[in-house]
Amino acid sequence: MTAQQLVRRWAWVGTFVIGSGLYLLVLAVLTDTGNPNLFPTMILLGALVVPLTFVMFAAGRSGRWLIDGPTLGGSLLFGGVVGVVVAGLLEYDAIRKLGALPMLGVGLIEEAAKLVVPAVLVLFFGHRYRHSIGGGIVIGVAVGTGFAVLETMGYAFVALLQSGGNVGAAEQSLFIRGLLSPAGHASWTGITCWGLWRFAVAPSGKRFLGFLGMYAVAVALHATWDGLGGRVTYAIVGVISIGLLLIGLRRAQRDDSRVPA
Repeated sequence: MTAQQLVRRWAWVGTFVIGSGLYLLVLAVLTDTGNPNLFPTMILLGALVVPLTFVMFAAGRSGRWLIDGPTLGGSLLFGGVVGVVVAGLLEYDAIRKLGALPMLGVGLIEEAAKLVVPAVLVLFFGHRYRHSIGGGIVIGVAVGTGFAVLETMGYAFVALLQSGGNVGAAEQSLFIRGLLSPAGHASWTGITCWGLWRFAVAPSGKRFLGFLGMYAVAVALHATWDGLGGRVTYAIVGVISIGLLLIGLRRAQRDDSRVPA
């Protein structure tokens, strides 16, 4: 393993240490001064540190490092924003027409909404991204991370308002949702994109059914997470989600090694 590969493989450690240090610094200054201008910075860093660390971890284990910084950042930003907007619109329309939306419906909508940007990359920029399954998984993790970060920021902001500006309430929401996000949206979208990229690299009926199966698995994990809740559910679903994602990354390393760069 070259020095460059070693740095990329362990870049997630530096991301976590630096990000955590910045968050604690902002939190300390906010607590000491009570300056409300620091609330947005605290919420952003609190929602971003752990998910971004997970993206770097996944990218360092994707075989070839074929996802450049702009693509990774763009997937995180645009994938998250588009996913949140599309999911919010569809869920609003569904609730208005059907009443209370069951957790299965939420899972179906949100997992589909997060596939908009990856599908665009596959369809219109396939010559650049279609040759690496590992790269596709990392794109999925980045999109899921962007979605989770924006969702966490929303929950933290609501907690801050409902508590009358209590920093502790927002901090608790940031800690819990930020810590759990790698086992949730990031892993689920990564799993779905594993299936999408396997089909895109070598299209066949069998691989298309495999993609639909992985999408169904992601929806089932999402619906179980939202529907049952609780520490035991989060632990079991989290282990399954991250485990499947790591299996996908390992198999992608093997599959990508067979495809010419």
